[in-house]
Amino acid sequence: MMRYLNLYAVFLSCVLCASAHAEKPPAVDVALVLAVDVSYSMNQNEAEIQRLGYIHALRNPDVIEAIQSGVTGQIALAYLEWAGPTDQRLLVNWRVVSDAASARAFSDELEGAPYKNGTTTSISAGIDYAVKMFTAIPVNPLRRVIDISGDGYSDYGRPVTAARDNAIKSGITINGLPVMNKRATWREQAPPDLDKYYAQNVAGGRGSFTLVVRTLEEFDKTVLRKLVLEIASRDNADRGFASRAPDAATR
Repeated sequence: MMRYLNLYAVFLSCVLCASAHAEKPPAVDVALVLAVDVSYSMNQNEAEIQRLGYIHALRNPDVIEAIQSGVTGQIALAYLEWAGPTDQRLLVNWRVVSDAASARAFSDELEGAPYKNGTTTSISAGIDYAVKMFTAIPVNPLRRVIDISGDGYSDYGRPVTAARDNAIKSGITINGLPVMNKRATWREQAPPDLDKYYAQNVAGGRGSFTLVVRTLEEFDKTVLRKLVLEIASRDNADRGFASRAPDAATR
């Protein structure tokens, strides 16, 4: 009788182990939220150029190569547009991207999403919303990153440094993409120290960095470089990988 009980115990243990293994979410190299400013200061033309920058980058072979060179060969990606404290719109929810076809599917859905600009600027609310997104992610990321792009200070909601520090405590890295292109009038210009503001108040966490966009013509190139750095930074984070990229400022 004892022999049968022992055999049953071994069988039950194997079943439970197999079940636990089967239910474990798949691993990805990085879970990345692309969080993009669509506040009132970002006019529709600039906002569309921003979105196209990400669309073009996701269709670029360099990004696919970066994804496939990872430990798992895949990433999780989501695209969020934000403005005021209660204005965040998830355009494309978490998707696993592993090759040109899945990257193209993500970019096609993003390209087809309607555009609607917001009013005020709350970077802190955008960060808080992105942080919550990681609690519902259907995969197991080796790294978690929020990619924030915008053209102004956070002027509504709680202090941006409080939101940033909360994200860092959760093990999340925040990278910044301050947009500082010249505009028609001085009233429309981005703050002259926006690059320093992002480096000091927005970016943070392991291996964090900022890249500055100074002309809309260079937006595609800068976004492409930023995505490759974020995706391929697995082995470089401890060595300050971003310091090797021109115009990149590490925190």
